[in-house]
Amino acid sequence: MATEEFPRKQMETLWAPWRVEYFEKEPRDRNFLEAAARASNDAEHFVITRRKNSFLMMNRYPYAVGHLMAVPYRKTAELSSLGENEVVELWNLVVHAQALLRAATRAQGFNIGLNIGECAGAGVLDHLHIHIVPRWSGDTNFMPIIAGTRVLSEGLHALYDKLMDVQAKMAGGNL
Repeated sequence: MATEEFPRKQMETLWAPWRVEYFEKEPRDRNFLEAAARASNDAEHFVITRRKNSFLMMNRYPYAVGHLMAVPYRKTAELSSLGENEVVELWNLVVHAQALLRAATRAQGFNIGLNIGECAGAGVLDHLHIHIVPRWSGDTNFMPIIAGTRVLSEGLHALYDKLMDVQAKMAGGNL
């Protein structure tokens, strides 16, 4: 009886066809935060909430499902250049993002922070933004360690709709 060979090649291949949108952009759009700030079509830019000085949007290339960003309208690379009202409003959006993500995705924890400067991992050097990344017990698995791959369980458009629905319910006092 012949032994079948283990299908190593098939097991080592992971398909994430939506990622091609990011890698095919040449040159990459480094002004996407400015474009989202000025946009009138929030859904096209995944903008969830707008305030006077800042807005909340989904990350188009998330680290985890539900990765949001609080962004000042004013383009700046330095926290020290923000006014007090901008700082307060940004952090209020972080609190709002946590509430949305708890209700929409049942997030159990969060990684919240900024990458300022290229050596800190900033993908956009001249427009700071706060990352709000939801986490769940047991959500870290072997994929990032062994395969260098993240597994995202929900699409951006479906999650955008869910977040907008939860936000409307919160505004109407139904949540």
